[in-house]
Amino acid sequence: MTAPHPYTRYIAIGDSLSEGLGDPSPAGGHRGWADRLAEILAGHQPGLTYANLAVRGKTAAQIRAEQLGPAIELEPDLVTVTAGMNDLVRSGFDAASVVAEVEEMFVRLTASGARVAIMTFPDLGKVSPLARRVLPRIVDLNTRLRATAERHGVAVLDVFPHPVTTDPRLWSDDRLHTSPLGHARIASGMAHVLGLPDHADWTDPLPPRPPVPVLRAVGTEVRWAVDFLGPWLWRRLRGRSSGDGCSAKRPEPGPVTLSA
Repeated sequence: MTAPHPYTRYIAIGDSLSEGLGDPSPAGGHRGWADRLAEILAGHQPGLTYANLAVRGKTAAQIRAEQLGPAIELEPDLVTVTAGMNDLVRSGFDAASVVAEVEEMFVRLTASGARVAIMTFPDLGKVSPLARRVLPRIVDLNTRLRATAERHGVAVLDVFPHPVTTDPRLWSDDRLHTSPLGHARIASGMAHVLGLPDHADWTDPLPPRPPVPVLRAVGTEVRWAVDFLGPWLWRRLRGRSSGDGCSAKRPEPGPVTLSA
């Protein structure tokens, strides 16, 4: 079989999105879109090896400082980067500073010879009403990321324009992380951006949902506030991060086992 892509070593760096939160693995831990993308790549290139250095809760500056060097040392020919979400929700957010950190990653990764890919952010206000206030930040950050990626020849999975990316079924109950279906769509979208065949349908809408009774909708909002919003705010007030004490789930490149 002729491989439709040239990649033999794929490294993922980033935050909880790349770590795979919201997508439990049958073997324990988290699967996520990067694992799923590695499986897609390995299906066409059986010799592919894959490492995932992403850690939940990390800001763009932390990803650059802690993951970039180790990623380059692994000599990848493909690197995906997810960074900026944990910056977006902080009070001191500065888009220019975040993009400067991301651009440094682009510069060093592309100089190493790796193909680099990123993704934009969806309209989170359509996922959680409390996130509507960050829409101007998202638009600004996405615009800067697209321009920076273009300057450095970085591939972009642009999720913002596509309505399906804010369908609640693509998001986990906490509304911060994508669901297994959401991770699958991201993996398919990234495969499409990288030129693999048979993944152009990643933007297809899901079937219509039945209407939700008002009382049930209100109850869902209350449970979300108690179970997820409250604990998240408490961590912020204490200056804690969900990534404190966590390490990379797959720090060394290894072969990819294809799911049945």
